[in-house]
Amino acid sequence: MERATFLIQYPRIMFILFPLILLNLTALVLICLRILRVNFRYSWILASGGATLALIGIFLWHFHILESFSLPPWLLVTKLPFSPSWQLDIKSWPYAISMIALAVAVIFTSVVRAENHPTAWAGILLVTSLGILAVIADNPLTLILAWFAIDLVELIVMLRSTDGEQHIRGVVSGFAIRAAGSGLVLWAVLVSEANGIQFTFQDPSSRVGILLLLALGLRLGSRIQELPIPEDNVVLRRFGIHLLLVSTAATLSLLGKISIVAPNSSLSIFIIILVAIMSIYSGWRWMRSTDEVHGRSFWVLAMASLSLAASLIGNPTGSSGWGVMLVLAGGLLFLNSARQKSTSWLPFLGLIGFSALPFSVSASAWQAGNPIPWYVAGLFIPSQTFLMAGYIRHALQRGETNLESQERWVKVLYPIGLFLLAALTILLGLWGWDGAFKIGRWGSAAISFALAIGFALLPPRFFLRIHSSGNANRWRQLIRFEWFSWIFAMIYAFFDQVTNIITSSLEGDGGVLWSLLLMTLILSVLSARGW
Repeated sequence: MERATFLIQYPRIMFILFPLILLNLTALVLICLRILRVNFRYSWILASGGATLALIGIFLWHFHILESFSLPPWLLVTKLPFSPSWQLDIKSWPYAISMIALAVAVIFTSVVRAENHPTAWAGILLVTSLGILAVIADNPLTLILAWFAIDLVELIVMLRSTDGEQHIRGVVSGFAIRAAGSGLVLWAVLVSEANGIQFTFQDPSSRVGILLLLALGLRLGSRIQELPIPEDNVVLRRFGIHLLLVSTAATLSLLGKISIVAPNSSLSIFIIILVAIMSIYSGWRWMRSTDEVHGRSFWVLAMASLSLAASLIGNPTGSSGWGVMLVLAGGLLFLNSARQKSTSWLPFLGLIGFSALPFSVSASAWQAGNPIPWYVAGLFIPSQTFLMAGYIRHALQRGETNLESQERWVKVLYPIGLFLLAALTILLGLWGWDGAFKIGRWGSAAISFALAIGFALLPPRFFLRIHSSGNANRWRQLIRFEWFSWIFAMIYAFFDQVTNIITSSLEGDGGVLWSLLLMTLILSVLSARGW
């Protein structure tokens, strides 16, 4: 009966899955062409065409909101507390459309260097499909699986493009921190099941909410580590930035589905203050960064802190607004490397998007769903001010290349990628979801905007790096999770020594004897168990 129901729903499910299948199929073709070393000159056309068609398909999702589907039990290998399921709703659609728009923009703007890198384009399409599966996940199991897939892709990509033992350890420790965060979500599921309550996004208990808060803290905190991004290859660097933005947005999408901490609790106020400190520190470091690429980690952490703060005050819609603008405004700035006068205004549309001014994507960000003290929203005015000031400062800097010297077709395709992100920023501010066409707390937004302009007009010497004190360095190490990385490095070194001892023993003169001994022990254990 369940199989028949699944087959009856097949056309509707295929409409939902078509953009995702198209992304993965295009990525598979690009990878096959790379492996077979086929001299295919139209890889960019293939990648951009598949991404554009997927963008159209995901835009059409908006007219099928509240559609859902899940894998039937006969497709599952093991019995699990949840079946992997997905749902299109008004909360997840802005995330999905912003992720696919970022992928299209990355591919379109890659023409500025005329570099043919189909593997990177395939990775962009694959990560985008996984990110979309994460934001439309309808239960914790599906979300954990999507997170793990994204983290695994990021681990593989970073290990292949990173040199040096220290950088490799940073990559592995970041993966371990994010895996620990995903494990806490799984722990929350098990705690709910042990209490006889099925954990859903719609009604999580307060105990589970604390575990989810810790999980988000680990996954987002790992992003402050400044992992290397290839500087010599622009396509690979754009892929790294795309991976950073999409994976962070996939994590933040959880905040748009649930309420983290019980409303009106003293714990909520305490956590909000800690998040405010984190956001102010990150915003300040973003404003003082030499350029947007070197400050990318602080951009991510500051926007993530604002998204978490909106969720803590009972405003999941505002939380989604910050998460969406993390992708759109970040993409507008990071991809705008070849700058000219005709496109210099486009990044400032992204600035409007996260300014919280009326009719912007973030207009509803500071509308509290729970009664909170008056000073709580004011705690985040400095961080938003620093974010906007840094954004203005980086947008006004010179680009890496000059678009005027490029060919005519490059001058046409490159701005299209940027214009897509800018147009979507304006569209989501006026239409399409719960946060559209809102006035919000325009007074606080106007104060932040005016202060940001003032900071941006300060002379460059104000932003010169200064030597930090010992206390500042200790705070930086704490915020950057360097203490966790140090613990992980110790564990890593221990197992590395154990592995070296085993390897040297097996490769030495007595290697054959050791192998025979291990085989005898294994056979003895198996025979004792009756296997």
